[in-house]
Amino acid sequence: MFLRRAAANAVPAPFRSSTRSSADSGSLSRARRSARGPAHLLTQFIKGVVIMASVAATHAFAQSASTTAPAGGVYNLIVGTYTAGGKSEGLYVYRFDTQTGEMQPVSVAKTVNPSFLVVSKDNRFVYAVNELPGDNGPASLRGDVSAFGFDAASGQLTFLNKVSAQGNDPCYLSLSPDGRYLFVANYSVAADPGGSFAVLPVLQDGRLGESVLTVHHEGGGPVKGRQDNAHVHSTVFSPDGRYLFTQDLGTDKLWTYRYTPDGSRGLVSPAEWRYTDVKSGSGPRHLIFGNDGRHAYLTSELAATVTVFAYHDGHMKLEQVEKLAQPGFKGTQGAAALHLSPDGKFLYVSNRGDANDISIFAVDGNSGRLKRVGRQSSLGKSPREFAIDPTGQWLIVGNQNSDTAYVFRRDQQTGLLEPNPKRVDIGSPVDFKFVAQ
Repeated sequence: MFLRRAAANAVPAPFRSSTRSSADSGSLSRARRSARGPAHLLTQFIKGVVIMASVAATHAFAQSASTTAPAGGVYNLIVGTYTAGGKSEGLYVYRFDTQTGEMQPVSVAKTVNPSFLVVSKDNRFVYAVNELPGDNGPASLRGDVSAFGFDAASGQLTFLNKVSAQGNDPCYLSLSPDGRYLFVANYSVAADPGGSFAVLPVLQDGRLGESVLTVHHEGGGPVKGRQDNAHVHSTVFSPDGRYLFTQDLGTDKLWTYRYTPDGSRGLVSPAEWRYTDVKSGSGPRHLIFGNDGRHAYLTSELAATVTVFAYHDGHMKLEQVEKLAQPGFKGTQGAAALHLSPDGKFLYVSNRGDANDISIFAVDGNSGRLKRVGRQSSLGKSPREFAIDPTGQWLIVGNQNSDTAYVFRRDQQTGLLEPNPKRVDIGSPVDFKFVAQ
């Protein structure tokens, strides 16, 4: 049985594929986790339906920092890292001066492989994945998610608790619009348990409860060694909070779920149309919505592209696909993160492999379509994630395999990044979140 009933409000059980692809875990590396196209994914199944226990959660949470500069123009900047190589200890907190672009270290919170994090809307809590087991760890080892209290005034993180992510290699987090649940994407290097996402209740004191729902995908794609099984890489809510999109790098699908915390359809249930297909073998990774709420942008890691969708009421319609590399580029690639400038006028996309750069696109305010305006080297290896400060003046990118981060000044009129950035030495930096003091 793949559906375990523990409450009246159970999620409908979809079908399970009759065959499963085996994972070639040795061929997957953390630095390139993302594209896994489905070519022959038959279906997905939901495993584990939960006790909808009474979870008190009165705080409203979100993932974006304040866009108003604080007094003195100084923000907290929290940096997530990989600790497996021994070059870093966990989460690092800096003071970031938006007037100068300077970063001053404040504190460190020791935790294992906090490769992705989110901050509560009220800035009081930080949640970070503990990405385990990694490429060479046992498939029986599940990853975790850690909760921290955060004192924005002092820049100090206090460990609260840690719960299982209910899967291998958790790599992405998102808070539900109502702040009641934390959604975690489990990439999974192994075919069993395979790619999944789990739903963790957020308690009133900021701690996390054990998973109340785990949804597994099945299938694979044509790229051997990269798409041998499902790989959920991100969980993203629609602008109105009614839909959840899970980007599966192994099945080349953007799965669509309805979010109904009132219990009318269960907490999460598959939408009638189930998913949006993307090009076979392209490997969808990260998705964001435009400021207008009518367009969405997707990175596909294996294809090294960014795709524009028109969006309406849970449905995606493909509008444009842009390659990230220069014409004639022959090296390896790996599209990773994408972020809009605060005003929504420019989109930035990182590309790893041998490219190691950031593509810069102007966003058409009416059609949402993209026009390339520039490309900037990350000045290091494997720019996995980056962030734009809330004032829009600076972009900081982390080079995971070079142990450096660079702070570029942004020209807010042209979108271009100015030369001579400031260098910061950080062991395996992979995620950045700005938090107002």
